[in-house]
Amino acid sequence: MKRRDFLAGVGGAAALTACSSSTEPGAGSTRSDERFQWRIVTTWAPNFPGLGTAVNRLVQYLERMSGGRLRVRVYAAGELVPAFEVFDAVSRGTVEMGHGAAYYWRGQAEAAQFFASIPFGLSAHEMNGWLYYGGGLELWRELYAPFNLVPFPAGNTGVQTGGWFNRRIDSVADLRGLKMRIPGIGGEVLRLAGGTPVNLPGSEVFTALQNGTIDAAEWVGPYNDVAAGLHQAARYYYYPGWQEPGPTLECIVNRNAWESLPDDLKAIVEVACQAVNTDMTAEFMARNAQALKRLEEDESVEVLPFPPEVLAELKRLSLQVIEGLVARDPMSAKVWESYRAFMAQSESWQRVSEYAYLATRES
Repeated sequence: MKRRDFLAGVGGAAALTACSSSTEPGAGSTRSDERFQWRIVTTWAPNFPGLGTAVNRLVQYLERMSGGRLRVRVYAAGELVPAFEVFDAVSRGTVEMGHGAAYYWRGQAEAAQFFASIPFGLSAHEMNGWLYYGGGLELWRELYAPFNLVPFPAGNTGVQTGGWFNRRIDSVADLRGLKMRIPGIGGEVLRLAGGTPVNLPGSEVFTALQNGTIDAAEWVGPYNDVAAGLHQAARYYYYPGWQEPGPTLECIVNRNAWESLPDDLKAIVEVACQAVNTDMTAEFMARNAQALKRLEEDESVEVLPFPPEVLAELKRLSLQVIEGLVARDPMSAKVWESYRAFMAQSESWQRVSEYAYLATRES
């Protein structure tokens, strides 16, 4: 029935309804009696902790702050569209909203990867600084404009872990021949290191790792990894998450649907996305610590750091991949210029603030 209802709405521009007959909705309208019924598709499994539940929280905020004038129904990955078709579905106006990670859309726009996470890049706090106050969000919206989309930061897990492996990684040579679930630029880095990157939605990672279709998988961090049961599919758990130091998640809105909203509902969408962005970072800070303790006490799991020489080689290859990307794609070059400048500026401050403080606290 869900699919039948969905197909019936395909071809409608953003499937937006104004339920009050006493008003005429229009761009820039501030009238308070217009009502909208939207749909949001996601790349996450239904109610998946942290990621999927953040979408539920987002739609709750929208409904409550709007007094019920903006209601949004959530569809998890595969319920209306496959996980990796979220971008296209929202772009076409098949649905009004989507939630996922921008590096999944590298096939549509290579520069999108910078707005999720890149290897050895910005942390969660730095990403927020760049996006909200460093020009990043303006570049993101410029990139998505040809696709009829308006993006908003809507979540961040904080620095992730390096992933689960069915064998130890003691040297760079151990990466050769490794089949690993790893998206984005991190996957291209693994390829240069001699491995084979595999792009899988979260719902398929456990099965692929357990049955040997892949040899390793990075997903998120202890909180989500335990929820997905990955500790039951592989023994070795490596850190740090060089590939995703501060992955931003996105809420994308079809531009036609966005422009049909009155100003107050536009403001509510922006504020709700920013609230979820903050909520998720706080949740993962708390839940990752709890889940890591559980893993450290599990005798079937070994929590290990990547050897320094492995990280050094991965960093070298990461820069090589990024340099190739910006050489062939002008928009990536433009985004990288802004990103790199902000990172250099932030590095100086982090050295005398976060780095210095944590070193002092640990001593």
